Amino acid sequence: MKLKTLLKEIPADHLQVKGSKEIEITGITSNSKLAGPKNLFIACKGRSQDGNQYIDDALQAGCNAIVTDIYNPFLTTITQIIHPNPREIEAELAKKFFGAPDEKLFICGVTGTNGKTTTSYLIHHLLNQLGKASGLISTIDTIIGPHLYKSTLTTPDVITNYKLLKEMCALGLTSAVLETSSHALDQNRVDTIDFDCAVFTNLSHEHLDYHKTMEDYFQAKLTLFTKIDQPGKIAIINIDDPYGKRIQQTLSQAALITYGIDNPADLRATHIQLNNEQIECTLSYKNQTAKLTSKLVGTYNIYNLLAAAALGLSQNYSLEQVVQGLKNFQGVSGRLEKVSGESDVNVYVDFAHTPDALKNALNALREIASKRLFVVFGCGGNRDKEKRSEMAKVSEALSDKAFITSDNPRTESPNSIIETIVSGFTPQANYHIEPQREEAIRQAIQEAEPGDTILIAGKGHETTQIEAMGAREFSDQNIARAHLTNLFDLMN
Repeated sequence: MKLKTLLKEIPADHLQVKGSKEIEITGITSNSKLAGPKNLFIACKGRSQDGNQYIDDALQAGCNAIVTDIYNPFLTTITQIIHPNPREIEAELAKKFFGAPDEKLFICGVTGTNGKTTTSYLIHHLLNQLGKASGLISTIDTIIGPHLYKSTLTTPDVITNYKLLKEMCALGLTSAVLETSSHALDQNRVDTIDFDCAVFTNLSHEHLDYHKTMEDYFQAKLTLFTKIDQPGKIAIINIDDPYGKRIQQTLSQAALITYGIDNPADLRATHIQLNNEQIECTLSYKNQTAKLTSKLVGTYNIYNLLAAAALGLSQNYSLEQVVQGLKNFQGVSGRLEKVSGESDVNVYVDFAHTPDALKNALNALREIASKRLFVVFGCGGNRDKEKRSEMAKVSEALSDKAFITSDNPRTESPNSIIETIVSGFTPQANYHIEPQREEAIRQAIQEAEPGDTILIAGKGHETTQIEAMGAREFSDQNIARAHLTNLFDLMN
């Protein structure tokens, strides 16, 4: 694409071009490590880094044009696009370069504190079951047709988003599900994406190291719904969550579907039956009712199923079609995932790393546990410290014993993190400290008796432990599976 074509619809205010507009642009990036010949490099300023520092690296990689806020008269062999804030036009440039793929797809954004990933996978699954070929961009995986890529962020940068959406269009997909984080909303990574639908799961204490207050956190989430509050767009909201009610009150033009269990809602689940194999409940929507059976477990997963079902209903499918489409969903890695083993000890791995998520996971297992319930958890280093003691309180209230350990301590002292966690326990609390995560898992499994249940919380799908020296390979599932096998061998 010619540079002049790329710049054609960018507002000329505050924009100057020094050099030729006739050059060919073969790619666009704000990451110098991904730059290539004849690429346009956008030197964005972040919270801790300035893209201008990497202009030389981009030029060495072959870039022939840059977007920067500072004109450099010594760079005479490339075209410089001068803008006071390059990040402001990054999304528009990406959208134009990749051919506005978001306008060719039905796009659903899923946001909230807990349940985003499972809900995103459920919607992706349902859309495909209903014949609306769907891609997925999520915390765990990016799925484009037959191709699966491991994700590094819940929501990628704006250029990557457009690149992935273009790939979806190229493969003939007609819809996409984007798990949309508060960071992405706050950092304008999805500003220009043409969402057709927004889903709200819930909001609770998380990311306050970044957002500072719950109100700031909520306002970041709210921007997704402000974006889609127009005729022809759809808002799907958990009305049992007080923040969901606040979002509902702000909407005036988008079509709205509320879902819930406890409060009157457009889509509601009743007659709920739970066990350690599945969920059974009745869904009611307008004058339709249908029985839903799912291999997921726990009440909180009913909310995730309701959100996905609401999306299907918004596309004019019947409740029975939606229920049939959801029933064979197999679950998501690290989301209340049962670890297979020959032992009679029930072990589950979950990504729960917030007080509310831990509460949901423990409640879900308490609903189906026949004997004692143990929990193994820690808290991430260099992250929100306020939640640590709160997670201790949750574990004390809902488990029979907690094993406190490490969870991505990063550059913070594991012992210091653990000390902050245990400050939330009462003197009567039943807990054990073991900083080495593998050893904590082993001790919990060894102490458990047949019929007991163990929740290993915090890491979920992650396959590394991030420590001061870097990341090392680590899987809660693999470690639990190995120790379950050892326990079975010892008992036989």
